[in-house]
Amino acid sequence: MSWIVSLQKAIDYIEEHLLDENLSIQKAAESANSSVFHFQRTFAILTDMPVGEYIRGRRLTLAAQDLIRTDRKIIDLAYKYGYDTPEAFTKAFRRQHGMTPTEARKFSGKLKSYNRLAIQVSLKGAEPMQYSIVEKEAFHVAGIKREFSLCNEENLAGIPKMWDEVNSNGTADKLFMLNNGEIKGILGVCVDKRTTKPDSMDYWIGACFKGGKPDSFGCLEVPASRWAVFEVHGAMPHAMQNTWKKIFSEWFPSSGYEHAAAPELEVYTAGDASSPDYYSEIWIPVK
Repeated sequence: MSWIVSLQKAIDYIEEHLLDENLSIQKAAESANSSVFHFQRTFAILTDMPVGEYIRGRRLTLAAQDLIRTDRKIIDLAYKYGYDTPEAFTKAFRRQHGMTPTEARKFSGKLKSYNRLAIQVSLKGAEPMQYSIVEKEAFHVAGIKREFSLCNEENLAGIPKMWDEVNSNGTADKLFMLNNGEIKGILGVCVDKRTTKPDSMDYWIGACFKGGKPDSFGCLEVPASRWAVFEVHGAMPHAMQNTWKKIFSEWFPSSGYEHAAAPELEVYTAGDASSPDYYSEIWIPVK
C-alpha cells in the first residue's frame, strides 16, 4: 500500500503550503512519486473532488475561521487566502458558505467546513470484481486527439465536452465502423506525458485498428504491456466511476500490482449506454 502513503505525503505537502501564493500541484505530485496526471486522477477518484476544489475549499474554510476568531480586515484576508480583490474573495466565499464574509463575521448562518484529508483504504471485498490479466502486444488506435492542460484541471472539464462532440457529430459512428482490431468498441485513451510535458496530457477517442492509417483520423501506437482488464456493468457514467473507485480503493491495495507506464483505456461497446445491462471495460497497465 505504498501508493497510499505516497498520496498522503502529497496531501501533507498541500496542507503545509496551503497559503503559498504559488502552491505547486506538480511538486505535490512529485512528493507522491507520481506524475501530475496520475496524482490528479487518483485524488479525484478517491475523494470525489478535484484537487483544485479541495485546495479552494480548505482555504475558504480557514478564511471563515479567521473571520470569526480575529478582527482582521476582509481585504487583508482576501490577499492572505490567494484572492486579488475583496470582490473575488467575497464571491468565492459566498459560493462555498452561502453568505458573505461580513455576514459570517456577524454569525448569521451556518458555515461549510472542508476538513484536512486523511486517506484511508477500504478493503471490503464484499462485491467481487470481475477482471483478468492480459499480456498484449503493441496495437494501434485510430481516432482524434486533444491535448489538455493539467493546470486548473482543464482536462476534467474538457474531456466530457469532447465526448459530447464525438457522440453528436457522427464521429462515434465512424469509429465503430473502423473498429477491426481485437478490442471491440470505442476507446477513451489517457496518455500521460510526464517525460515530455508534465503539465499536460493527451486524450484520444478512437478505435483499435489494423491496416494503413485511415483518412481523417490520427493514429496512436499503444505499447506492449500487461493489462488488468476490469468488467463494468451498468449505466454510464456512474458504473464506470464506481468501478474506478473500487479499483483504487480496494483492488490496488490488495492485489500487489502497481500502475505501469502506459496509457489507460476505457472501452465503450455498442449499445444503450444508459441501460442497467450496458457492458464496458477499464484497461489499466500493471506491473
